[in-house]
Amino acid sequence: MHVVILAAARHPLRQPFAGGLESLTWALVRGLRERNVDVTLFAGSGSDPALGARELTVAPLELSEAARSDASMPPEPWLREHHAYLQVMLELKDRRDVDVIHNNSLHFLPLALAQSCRAPMLTTLHTPPTPWLEPTIALMDQRRSVFVAVSAHTAHQWEHVTNAGVLHNGVDTAAWTPGRGGSDLVWVGRVVPEKAPHQAIRIAAASGRRIRLAGPVGDAEYFRSQVEPLLGPRAEYLGHLDAIALRDLVGSSAAMVVTPEWDEPYGLVAAESLACGTPVVGFRRGGLPEFVAGDCGALVAPGDVLAAAAEVDRVCAMDRQRCREHAESHCSLDVMVDAYLAQYLDLTTGLGRAA
Repeated sequence: MHVVILAAARHPLRQPFAGGLESLTWALVRGLRERNVDVTLFAGSGSDPALGARELTVAPLELSEAARSDASMPPEPWLREHHAYLQVMLELKDRRDVDVIHNNSLHFLPLALAQSCRAPMLTTLHTPPTPWLEPTIALMDQRRSVFVAVSAHTAHQWEHVTNAGVLHNGVDTAAWTPGRGGSDLVWVGRVVPEKAPHQAIRIAAASGRRIRLAGPVGDAEYFRSQVEPLLGPRAEYLGHLDAIALRDLVGSSAAMVVTPEWDEPYGLVAAESLACGTPVVGFRRGGLPEFVAGDCGALVAPGDVLAAAAEVDRVCAMDRQRCREHAESHCSLDVMVDAYLAQYLDLTTGLGRAA
């Protein structure tokens, strides 16, 4: 089977990962190849050389002075991304050697041009509806396209435009290995308002425990005004760590704190934490309740810092081996890759190729 995977173009697929989407796509490609699937990957510039990715770029983007001076000229990065996907889809249009196109990007253009390709398309919905994707899906011919969402919560958000299946994300349990735990709490993610690390610091303070935080700063003003003033001996920011350092950090922690102030489509850091044997405490939002089981963590009403803090000691005492076993059976990369492979087979045998 030959599968083409379209990644998001904005960030490269390399460590340290910009976010869960990048780490997930990187792991999916590797997992499929381990099953002898022929994968062609289109990804952002600077991706891990071991992936052998075709770069999502425009070579060259040539604009006349008249075009550049037009009043409607959009920002050039937006234009480059748009035309990069256009080039890929035009290349795939008549390819007879491709069995399935897996659209793992957040861009509307692959969907808009899906029906022009001979191979059927599977699209993973990683986010709530966006003003670009929603009307594209509503208007497109979906007879040869299939959609899956990363959680039942996300599938429900899209049900007004498509009937998406549910295929939970997975983490590499061979890379996210059990740790011995510790006494500190941990928070991991992009440092942005919707991830709300400032709430994690407050939960830790109310529980009487120290917390360590790690992740890329996606909003410098938010970090400066809301997070930095809360840092000190009891709350330490460690920066943007690679996967090995993150694994060691999570595995040496008593519990992972997850504090989304939006409906997290899945919550990959919580699955990574369970794989390390580290239980989870945080807010009940989005897809998190679908895999954070009651014997592996506790989720409270969104924004309720004191309720989360009251659960910390109980969560920290949970059986770490049980957390690991739950991750292996419900949140593993192997489970996810097998499920995607089954989707590909269904597409090729059920829908077939265009004549």
